[in-house]
Amino acid sequence: METRVKAIRRSGRKNLVLRWIDPESGTVREKSARTSSRREAERLAAQIEADIEHGRYVAPARMKWEEFREVFEHEKLPSLSRGSGETYRATFNALEDLLHPQRVKDVTASRISTFQAKLREKGLRETTIAKHLRHVKAALNWGKKLGIVARVPAIEMPKRAKCSKVMKGRPITAEEFERMLAKVESVVGVSAAPSWRYFLEGLWWSGLRLSEALELYWDRDDRLMVDLSGKRPMLRIVGEFEKGRKDRVHPMAPEFAEFLDRTPAADRVGRVFDPQGFGKERRRDWMSRVGAAIGKAAGVKVNTDPKTAKTKYASLHDLRRSFGERWARRILPQQLKELMRHEAIETTLRYYVGQDAENTADALWGAYSKAKEATPKWPAVR
Repeated sequence: METRVKAIRRSGRKNLVLRWIDPESGTVREKSARTSSRREAERLAAQIEADIEHGRYVAPARMKWEEFREVFEHEKLPSLSRGSGETYRATFNALEDLLHPQRVKDVTASRISTFQAKLREKGLRETTIAKHLRHVKAALNWGKKLGIVARVPAIEMPKRAKCSKVMKGRPITAEEFERMLAKVESVVGVSAAPSWRYFLEGLWWSGLRLSEALELYWDRDDRLMVDLSGKRPMLRIVGEFEKGRKDRVHPMAPEFAEFLDRTPAADRVGRVFDPQGFGKERRRDWMSRVGAAIGKAAGVKVNTDPKTAKTKYASLHDLRRSFGERWARRILPQQLKELMRHEAIETTLRYYVGQDAENTADALWGAYSKAKEATPKWPAVR
């Protein structure tokens, strides 16, 4: 039987109300149209009718969490970058592991507060906790817009996240990078070691993000591609595989161009980087863990939490930080912004934090030394 959803006006209420008979239970259901416009209300009524007809409609109060996650991952994630999709899945996994919600309505403000506390007990950084909470809130807001979530709970973000360090890690030195290369074989094995050393060198010289490096091709213009055909080597980036979600052409660092030139022309097909040992699936989280294991094996410490004394070892992203620091000494901030493919200049300027102070300190000490040499040496007073 076809379900009809009617838009009615209640006395004393500004917004119209949608009313229909639930085909499963036979009970009358009502929902605010959240508008006083009959045209808008009838448009929403038609949408609910279509959802009921195709079996998509579930009353917000009854919707199971696993059903909500399935709908979100099927309808929303395809419009996001691969990295964003992985982050949402990681957030949902953490939520299910720590809270075990049965229905969407179980994700209340109180339980979100518990979720936050449990994440902190596991030793997660405040910035990581804040990221999980932002993704939970964004997912529930999406569901509310579609009418499959009744209300979004108030989510209090960690205040300590606002006081986090500028960088989670730090740029590593050339000597530390050499130590990492020396430990590759002990982490990934003899057969996979050459491909991993090549991969690490590529990240060191290119400044590419991990997700970008894994999708870098020699010969596919529908992906992130190396372009050596022009006056200067370039990187052509399709928006789907770039953090800024825009098609772009970016300059390539000369050292990276020289690094790529080591590959014979006949071998320049397919992916530029193909680190071995993980099978067919190129999972970014797995690659990150391997990179962190190499940093730990090399003993390259990039941060120690002052409260927990937990040590963070060099990661693959720290190679990008090293790239940014090297080039911050050579070119202007606006040029570095383009080289690093940052959306905002504020992100780029972080590479200059401390560096300007060090340069100023060098100038001060240099001037002091010269002044000291020119100052007459008075005999010591006895």
